[in-house]
Amino acid sequence: MSLFVENGASVMVQGMTGHQGMTHTERMLRAGTRIVAGVNPRKAGSSVSFDDGNGSGTDIPVFADCAAARAATGASVSVIFVPPRFAKNAMLEAIDAGIELIVVITEGIPVFDTAYCVAKAAERGARIIGPNCPGLMTLPDPDDPDAKGTNLGIIPDGIVGSGPLGLISKSGTLTYQLMGELSDIGFTACIGIGGDPIVGTTLLEALQAFNDDSRTKACVLIGEIGGDAEQQAALWAHEHMSKPIVAYVAGFTAPEGRQMGHAGAIVSGHKGTAQAKKETLEGVGIQVGRTPGETANIMRGVLKTQKLI
Repeated sequence: MSLFVENGASVMVQGMTGHQGMTHTERMLRAGTRIVAGVNPRKAGSSVSFDDGNGSGTDIPVFADCAAARAATGASVSVIFVPPRFAKNAMLEAIDAGIELIVVITEGIPVFDTAYCVAKAAERGARIIGPNCPGLMTLPDPDDPDAKGTNLGIIPDGIVGSGPLGLISKSGTLTYQLMGELSDIGFTACIGIGGDPIVGTTLLEALQAFNDDSRTKACVLIGEIGGDAEQQAALWAHEHMSKPIVAYVAGFTAPEGRQMGHAGAIVSGHKGTAQAKKETLEGVGIQVGRTPGETANIMRGVLKTQKLI
């Protein structure tokens, strides 16, 4: 088991036949993800041919619903690329079909819809990553010849290789930037949890997973203004985390009361500010960079000081 996903897991894509679904399904296939099904009730029974980068096309069958796709292919993971108004039904359909991991890329989903689906997923033992997130990428263990990486969502492939770092982020773009800044070190997995007020997997839960992962030696945490998820994660880490963390918090210059990009990125009072988050993180011994580049350099220093590289 890699971070939240089995090695070589079979994946279905809800909304595969739309523009975004088509684009990113092909990109995920080229990254080595084992995509076995698409879901679109209007195109059930058809198939879509993709260039998987191996010199031959890959035909992916389209099913009417998740239950049919799972029954035919054994898929245990779904990636969702459907418009916001269809996202609640898509998540519930995946949950009802027994899908174990549901990665929701869609942004603009009403908070009530997300809250309802996250609660239903918890009842059924399913995990949601997102919504409004770049997804999850796991890198293969170089010591395991049978290990395969998995790219679920829109995280660019090929910008990093395997290494000792785990990355957790509320921001898609900053996920890619820190991956690039630390490409000389490498990662076990990179997860974008999403920037909405309610998400299926929290910063704290992702930290717990990396803490339990034997390959991960240190974590990079990317936060942003709004809410107190960073503070909760910091307090848990102070008591339980056995691995070093370096953090970056976006939004030091954000004006109070104005939403900045993500639906959850709005400051109300002091606790949601970047400065408040920085103070809490540093108060429990987590170093915080003021820029992505500085954050990467701090991490390199921590790795060398603790002889992790």
